[in-house]
Amino acid sequence: MSAFWRDDIDPAHEPHKVNIVRDVLVDQVRDGRPVKLKVYYPVNHSMTNLPVIFWSHGLGGSVDGASFISRFLASHGYVMVHVQHHGTDGTLWEGKKGHPWDIIRSTHIPRSATLERFADVPFVLEQLEGWMAQHDDVAPHADLSRIGMSGHSFGSMTTQVMCGMMFPDESGILRSFKQDQFMCGLTYSPVPIQHIALDDPRDIYGAINRPMFFMTGTEDASPVEGWDYTKRLVVHDYCGHEDKHLQILKDGDHMVYNGSRGKLGDNPNRHIHEEIIKLSALAWWDAKLKEDKGALEWLNGAGSAGSYSDYLVT
Repeated sequence: MSAFWRDDIDPAHEPHKVNIVRDVLVDQVRDGRPVKLKVYYPVNHSMTNLPVIFWSHGLGGSVDGASFISRFLASHGYVMVHVQHHGTDGTLWEGKKGHPWDIIRSTHIPRSATLERFADVPFVLEQLEGWMAQHDDVAPHADLSRIGMSGHSFGSMTTQVMCGMMFPDESGILRSFKQDQFMCGLTYSPVPIQHIALDDPRDIYGAINRPMFFMTGTEDASPVEGWDYTKRLVVHDYCGHEDKHLQILKDGDHMVYNGSRGKLGDNPNRHIHEEIIKLSALAWWDAKLKEDKGALEWLNGAGSAGSYSDYLVT
């Protein structure tokens, strides 16, 4: 019997070849704003009507982040759609002297740039069916009735907002930017917003009304603000949906979820952390988008997830 909930799972291998398609959508309504896409899908013509998962990058990132996660998920039967957010992506630091993190720390990010980021997601959702019609190599694999949302750091905030979290507009008034197409969400390093919203956290995070999985680690400090991982837990604690899952990696740091290091030093547990992240993400999506009860049991520790307990706080 397999140690996992599916017979094709081996954390060190991808069972199906994965192809990648890159493109740029242009939002004419927003003055020709470019929105880059990177789409991962399995090269197996018998694998059709697969769930679609969006991924949103962190501050200063790009569609190329978290490739180790998306390749693994795509090889197990998912179509991954990475979205790039102009203005909070690599354009913040590209061509400038100094380390990207130092440049980003010294750069003011206006509220308008954050709101534009949020608007990128519904724009891609609106364009996706037409895009698929023009990409018959990808379209048969994608089931647009089953869509999940995910992201890292600033992309986690984007995920939280797309799943219902309230966010202040440019006048400071809390608004909803929720997109009903998303059935559930997964955040790699959730992001609190108390520093810009002084309202009761129940009014902010309580509006999240989708099943959510929150991943963080004990070394997951904010590269920009500097606060430690415990600040991230408020998003989980006040999330309004009763179906919520929290995973804390012992010694897990901020960049392990992106597959890069930034200014962080070596992580001696990087390999095992990445293995846990990949398997846990797959179990979550299998449970929520494919209704696999065995995946949820594994994720909750009844299966071999328990073998990773030495690397988890919860």
